[in-house]
Amino acid sequence: MTAGLELTRDGNVARLTFTRPDKHNAISFDMWSAIPGIVAEVEADPAITALVLTGEGENFSAGADIAEFGELRSTADGAALYDKAVHAAVTALAEMVTPSIAMIRGNCIGGGCQVSVACDFRFAAEDARFGITPAKLGIVYDYTSTHQLVSLVGPANARYFLLSANLVGAARAREMGLVNEVRPAGELAGAVEEFVATLATRSQTSVRGMNRIIGKIAAGQDEQDDEIDQLRRDAIHGADYAEGVAAFLERRKPRFTTPR
Repeated sequence: MTAGLELTRDGNVARLTFTRPDKHNAISFDMWSAIPGIVAEVEADPAITALVLTGEGENFSAGADIAEFGELRSTADGAALYDKAVHAAVTALAEMVTPSIAMIRGNCIGGGCQVSVACDFRFAAEDARFGITPAKLGIVYDYTSTHQLVSLVGPANARYFLLSANLVGAARAREMGLVNEVRPAGELAGAVEEFVATLATRSQTSVRGMNRIIGKIAAGQDEQDDEIDQLRRDAIHGADYAEGVAAFLERRKPRFTTPR
């Protein structure tokens, strides 16, 4: 595993942890580069029903490791290579069909916020702080990540984050649509655990199929295509549909067992 990242598994939940607490979990170039492979590993395992991303210690992530910029982003070619790695990481996360949840404590800034926005859900502790800060560095934010942010919080709030580079607290972030849930720090892990347990009880055919369609819509697709048609046909002929209908008619909880 790449230094600064740790992938673990607890039952059907995978957990990717940033493990550089001494550097506020700043994300190095090697960490960015490793994320697509980790995502592919998670996606390839049919038993995993959720991926939780978090940070070791007090912070989720303070962003990209700026200490590397003098060496890795000092030329146009170097910046392009670095940005390609970041783009690949956030695209891999955004295109996952396995649900992803960012569990956020402390600082979630810059590249850390970029990672969280690429996830499907964001659960935050009350003490979390959010900000996207390219305007403090003279950088123009990546198109894909800007698109993801605008889709999530709308143009006005995206402008607030990107143009001001101001930090906001968790409560304000939820008002702006950036965060799904805010909990006291001591309750955050339990809330995430409860949520991923709920996801695991749902039809994985439904969860993954609908997550794929939502991803297409978020990426700008505005009409149904052959892949969506096939996803819906496969579902209607699948065991999960038969079990879901039977459970409803028999007034019991469904017992879904179909792998993706």
